[in-house]
This record gives sequence, structure tokens and C-alpha cells, in this order.
Amino acid sequence: MLRRLALAVALFGTAAGGSAAAAPPGVSASPERFDTVVVDAGHGGDDHGARGPKGLLEKDLVLDLARRLAARLAEQGLTVVTTRDADRFVTLEDRTRIANDAGADLFVSIHANASSLRDVQGIETFFASPEATDESARVLAQQENLAFGEAALRMADGDPVRAILGDLLATEHLADAQEFARMAQRRLATAEASRSRGVKQAPFVVLMGVHAPAVLVEVGFITNAREEGRLTSPAERERLVAGLAEAVATFRARQDARLGVADASGGER
Repeated sequence: MLRRLALAVALFGTAAGGSAAAAPPGVSASPERFDTVVVDAGHGGDDHGARGPKGLLEKDLVLDLARRLAARLAEQGLTVVTTRDADRFVTLEDRTRIANDAGADLFVSIHANASSLRDVQGIETFFASPEATDESARVLAQQENLAFGEAALRMADGDPVRAILGDLLATEHLADAQEFARMAQRRLATAEASRSRGVKQAPFVVLMGVHAPAVLVEVGFITNAREEGRLTSPAERERLVAGLAEAVATFRARQDARLGVADASGGER
């Protein structure tokens, strides 16, 4: 967290027209290990998210996946923080505040997709960008952002200095977010090649507010009866969670190796 705080202070000073501030007294310049992951279960409370043909609710599915993932990551020795651990609505500001207060090294938001075309299926992983990969990605981001109402609009319309700072911080983490998105997608979409919809980018506000690499995973189309059946299965949920946990372990090893605090033993396979 201190490394990110120092960067934010330096960038703020530059954006505001001043010189970069020195690190506070007593703050070590040595790199910190990758040790904190924030797991975000989408929707919750009155915001049900998508609904499957047989009644599976997105908010319930992703909460179960988030709990399972948190348990697996804790077994890896990581500090895990969840944005919600019950069926309740969490505001956009609170989700990003939880992540930033925790000093997240990675933010993973879990969702399930929806389409009016009942045969659409597949898993896709997103990282944040002002421009969407395609029209479907743009529409999806718009739908997810609307779930937060006016809060998303307020964050998008922040003051100029905050906007510049946010852009610089997002750029710093963009390559890492894209790298983790590829790792996660490769592991999640292994069951059938046809189920992979690839790695994409879109303006998800919940990702843009986090001062760490952040991705949003759509684990399948809950509106597709076949995928709803898969996602109801405990075996499929464990497969998804295992894939995400493996991607986190690999990403963690790479990040620590880059900081010189660990061997590069967890390289991409």
C-alpha cells in the first residue's frame, strides 16, 4: 500500500502544479509483497442482477463464488477482503473505498452475464478502459454502471485534478490488470473452447475507482438455460473458483518476482 500511496502523492503534486512530495518520515522505500486481494460480489440486496430461466439470481450466485474464492485465497496465505459477505446492497463508493482502504494488490469483481438472446453463452473477463472493445462490451458496462445510479455518474464527473490523478493511476495498473485478466480467462474457459468469449475492455466505473489492478469476471450467461444449469452445479462453481485462485497465485508470484521479494517460480504456464 505504501508504494501506491507514494505514487499517488507524487502524481497529485504534479497534477496540481507542484513538485512531487517526498515520502513521509519513517516510510520505507523497500517494496512490499503482494499480500491483499479484494473480492467483490456484484449486486446484492434489492439489486438482484440477472435472473436465469429457472430462477437463479446473479446476486446469490456471485456471493457464493466470492465466499468460495475468499476461502481458497486465505489458504494461500493471502489477506482477503470482501466487499459484501451477505445479501445486501453495497454502494459504488463503498466498494472502491473498501478496496483502497485495504491497500488491495488486486481487485476481482465477480458477475454473471445476461442477454435477450437465450442461446448466447460463454465466459469473458474485463479490465477497465474508457473505450469498450465492442458494442456488446459497451452495453454491458453501461448496464452494470446503471446499477449504482447517480453514484456512478458522480464518479465519472469528478473534478479535473481528481480526473487527472485517476487517469494516471489507472494507466499505472492497466498492463497488470490486462495481464491478470488473460491469466484468469485462460483458466476459467478451459472446459469448452466455445465457452471463451475472450478478454475485453470496457468503462466499468467500479474498476476505475480502485487504485490497484482490477478485473471484472463474467462467469457465464445466466440467461442461457444450459449455462444456468452449469452455474447451479457445485462442481462448476468449484472449477471456476479453482481457476481464479490459480490465476491469483501465478500473478502474485510474478508481481513479487518483479519487486525482487520472491523467486519467479509461479510463472505463467
